[in-house]
Amino acid sequence: MAETRILIVDDHAILRAGLRLLLDAQPDLAVVGEAGDALHGVDLARALQPDVVLLDITMPGQGGLDTLPAMRRAVPHARILMLTMHDDEGYLRRALQAGAAGYVLKKAADSELITAVRAVARGEVYVHSALTRELLRAILPDAAPAPATDPWSALSDRERAVLTRVALGHTAAEVADVLGLSAKTVETYRARGMEKLGLRTRAALVRFALARGLLNDTPPD
Repeated sequence: MAETRILIVDDHAILRAGLRLLLDAQPDLAVVGEAGDALHGVDLARALQPDVVLLDITMPGQGGLDTLPAMRRAVPHARILMLTMHDDEGYLRRALQAGAAGYVLKKAADSELITAVRAVARGEVYVHSALTRELLRAILPDAAPAPATDPWSALSDRERAVLTRVALGHTAAEVADVLGLSAKTVETYRARGMEKLGLRTRAALVRFALARGLLNDTPPD
C-alpha cells in the first residue's frame, strides 16, 4: 500500500510535533514536512507535493482560509484538511466553498484525525461528526427534494437505519455497535442501500438525507 504523504501547516510547534508522532505511527501515513506559517506552508507544498495538507485556520499573518487558493494552486492534486478550534458554521462553510476537502476540530485531533486523513486521501469529503447535524443544512441549503417515486421506501428497515447513521457521520464500527451487527454486515447494508438509492458518495447521501429531513430525527434502530 502506498503511503499518504502529509504536510502539516500550523503555528504551534508542540501541536505539530504531536501530530507528526500520531500520523507517523500509522503504516500508511507519513509526514513529509512542517511549516509554522501559511507562506512557508505554500512554498513547502510546492516543493514537496504532498497528498494531504493539514492546514490550520487561525495563524499569525495570513490564516488558513485566505491561504487556501494559493495552496490549491501550489498542489492542485492535494487534498486540504482544515484543522481548527472553531466549531463555527461560517468557518466551515467558507472552508468547503473554497475547496477544502475536510474540516476537523483540534479537540478531536486523535484517532478521528487519522480517519479524516484517510478519507480525504480516498477522495471523500470529511466533516467532524459533531458538526454534521448542526451545520450541513446551512452548507447545503439547496438540496434537491426527494423524487415523486421515493426509493427510500424500497429500502429495508436495516438499510434505512444504517444509511441514516452513515449520513450523520457515524463510522461503520459505531453503527455496528449501536445496531448489534458486525462491521462487515453494516458495510453490506450500506453498499446495498446506496445502490438502491443510486448514490455513490457520502456527500450525495447527505444531500439525499437533508432533502428528506432524515438528519432532524433520532435514527431508527
